[in-house]
Amino acid sequence: MAQTRGAAGTSVVVKMERPDWVVPEPGAAAGGARAKGKNARQITWVLLLKAHRAAGKLTGAASAALSVAAAARRRVAAGRTDSDAQLGEGPVLRTRLYGCLRAFLVLSMLLLAVDVAAHLQGWHLAVDVPDLLAVEGLFAAAYASWVRVRLEYLAPALQFLANACVVLFLIQSADRFILCLGCLWIKLKRIKPVPKAAGKGSDDVEAGAGEFPMVLVQIPMCNEKEVYQQSIGAVCNLEWPRSNFLVQVLDDSDDAATSALIKEEVEKWQHEGVRILYRHRVIRDGYKAGNLKSAMNCSYVKDYEFVVIFDADFQPQPDFLKQTVPHFKGREDVGLVQARWSFVNKDENLLTRLQNINLCFHFEVEQQVNGIFLDFFGFNGTAGVWRIKALEDSGGWMERTTVEDMDIAVRAHLKGWKFLFLNDVECQCELPESYEAYRKQQHRWHSGPMQLFRLCFVDIIKSKIGFWKKFNLIFLFFLLRKLVLPFYSFTLFCIILPMTMFIPEADLPAWVVCYIPATMSLLNILPAPRSFPFIVPYLLFENTMSVTKFNAMISGLFQLGSAYEWVVTKKSGRSSDGDLVTLVEKQSKQQRVGSASNLDSLVQESSHLKKDSKRKKHNRIYRKELALSFLLLTAAARSLLSVQGIHFYFLLFQGVSFLVVGRSNW
Repeated sequence: MAQTRGAAGTSVVVKMERPDWVVPEPGAAAGGARAKGKNARQITWVLLLKAHRAAGKLTGAASAALSVAAAARRRVAAGRTDSDAQLGEGPVLRTRLYGCLRAFLVLSMLLLAVDVAAHLQGWHLAVDVPDLLAVEGLFAAAYASWVRVRLEYLAPALQFLANACVVLFLIQSADRFILCLGCLWIKLKRIKPVPKAAGKGSDDVEAGAGEFPMVLVQIPMCNEKEVYQQSIGAVCNLEWPRSNFLVQVLDDSDDAATSALIKEEVEKWQHEGVRILYRHRVIRDGYKAGNLKSAMNCSYVKDYEFVVIFDADFQPQPDFLKQTVPHFKGREDVGLVQARWSFVNKDENLLTRLQNINLCFHFEVEQQVNGIFLDFFGFNGTAGVWRIKALEDSGGWMERTTVEDMDIAVRAHLKGWKFLFLNDVECQCELPESYEAYRKQQHRWHSGPMQLFRLCFVDIIKSKIGFWKKFNLIFLFFLLRKLVLPFYSFTLFCIILPMTMFIPEADLPAWVVCYIPATMSLLNILPAPRSFPFIVPYLLFENTMSVTKFNAMISGLFQLGSAYEWVVTKKSGRSSDGDLVTLVEKQSKQQRVGSASNLDSLVQESSHLKKDSKRKKHNRIYRKELALSFLLLTAAARSLLSVQGIHFYFLLFQGVSFLVVGRSNW
């Protein structure tokens, strides 16, 4: 107690609180008991509050899961699933793969429930079987049996498969690293194909046609209403004597209105003095290969020495022929000169940015290194110049696969023809802007090589080329880069890794899960340094696409489903403003009237197409991707019990990426 003096001079008694650390007197025992009871009640309320918050979080997670399921049901009801996506895979193959993934998902959820129950019992993951047998109860005996089966049967088999995939992964990574070293050597030594000195006046198209060989330009197209005008305009403006080149517009359209528009565009350019012909096939036998084969059978083709192929969305620069054709001069063994691609819409969305990373590495590293050191690479199907003699010597175009460009390249290589890749000559085109279109394209690109490998394996063995060229074709070109890559990407990271969470006796080290994939992704992104901020989405998206690539590879290798179905990649008809301005200026110089739309109309048409493409988007879910997302997320939850940090984060982010793609509306 303390006494103070108030304002009126009276004494005021103030009660001083005793600090908590002061030892109470014996007479204060009753007060201490009351304080302890109060503290106990406070602790109880705090615990109840935390329990309430935890329950709220669990309820929120459950409600989020229910909302995802409801959204999926709405998409199925209002839109379409991948069952009608027409990806070139038959219903039997699609059903089998989806059934296997669903079985893995159900099994993983059951195993997760069992492991959580065992964890709550205090049987941590490293418990021994004898210790479990000492515990009474049916669940303990069943769990002990499950642990024994894991140890004796499942773990050895899974570890063997994991080790085999890791070996393939390391071999493929070494191949990619060697390619990067080769590209670095080319950069340091400044190695590139250089044409022999041309004759006087060869750069001037007005100097005379004697220095310019006869060139046939082909534009195969099918229902390309969005891009036909700009591609035909770009080709007709090539800087080459008009008497020395002929343009063939090879139209396979089954839409009468589109065919009429293309034919009208050809007639406009004919009136301007361009040597251009329109060819239309009613029966589309052989798809693109059949179209090109039919065009090469024309009687006037014998008057031409070279043939250039441009797909319908490609817009070559005016000097394209002047930069490519001179490389044939004085080199009678060169059969193909290939230019690289550049993309007018690479920054359109995240999907096009990720595609740009892959294709930059393909051209900058794979094509350039193989062209410099091996004189061989896969023809890209467009933006390339062929010596017609090489085509005829190799057997011409064949309709036996969906990758006719790779087919003719392999056959020409077996005949001894050499290829040149020009990394500094670019031809603009566009990338698929929707996931559905990209998925269809990748299915064809990964199914076709396996079809071709089955067909030409014996021819490679019997050919007269050297041993190392045979080794490169069989092991590197086909097996390692076309078969092993999609196989281990899908099997190792989408199946084996999540299963090791439920069978912890089999293990994947952290360097396989994180460090090497990150290093390989870094190497892949080097040719496109501006895309470095997208390295993590790129790594996750490549693993996400592995299910499509693996499915296509199996389909082509064993001829399952509709492996030979050709699906034309949908175009949006994009052009850069600079290209449109250049085209309009060139048209004004030539005083062309009505032969092509002006800049304003082209830009307006492009904006209309963009709006239409957005309006026509469909709700779609992809069941295989969704099944894998739930499998990976379940495995991520299971990894928390064993406190595996890197594995948890990889499985979590990979599962989320599969979930995003599975419910994609791109």
